[in-house]
Amino acid sequence: MTSAALESFNTADREVARDLVLSCAAVDRWADAVVAHRPYADVAAALDAARTVADPWTDAEVDSALARHPRIGERADGDAADAAHSRQEQAGVDTSDRDIAERLQDGNRAYEERFGHVFLIRAAGRSAEEILASLQERLGHDATTERRIAAEQLREIAVLRLEGELA
Repeated sequence: MTSAALESFNTADREVARDLVLSCAAVDRWADAVVAHRPYADVAAALDAARTVADPWTDAEVDSALARHPRIGERADGDAADAAHSRQEQAGVDTSDRDIAERLQDGNRAYEERFGHVFLIRAAGRSAEEILASLQERLGHDATTERRIAAEQLREIAVLRLEGELA
C-alpha cells in the first residue's frame, strides 16, 4: 500500500519533487537521482533508493549539506522545510538545563575548531546526554574518520526526513 504523500511525490512535477527531496538534504545530485527513479512502488522502495543513489557524496556535497544544519542544541529559525525538520529532530534535546546547554556550546565550538564544520548527528530519538557523549567521542577522531561519519550521518538524516515526507 502506498501513502497519499508518496503518490503525490510520484506524480509531481520534477521541480516540485526535487524541492521536496532537497528539503531533506541540500545535495543536488542526490535529489536528482531520487527524483529520476520515480515512480516508487512504496515508501520502502523510495527509502532504499535514497540510501544508495549518488553514493558516496562528494566533499563539496557534504559541505553544502553541512552548511544548512544548525548546531546541536540550537533551534533553526524560519519557515523553510529544512528548518522545520531540524526543530522536529532536536525536540528531545533539552537545553533548559544550563550545564547541558553550556557543554553543548563548548563541544560544538571545539568540534568546529577541530574539523571546520558543525557537529552533525542524527538527533531524533536521542537525549542531550547521548549526543554529548557522542560529541566527546568524535572529538577524538582523525579528520578522515570524522568526515566519513559526518557524511554517513547526513545520509541517515536525509533518509529519515524523506521518510517523514513520504509516509
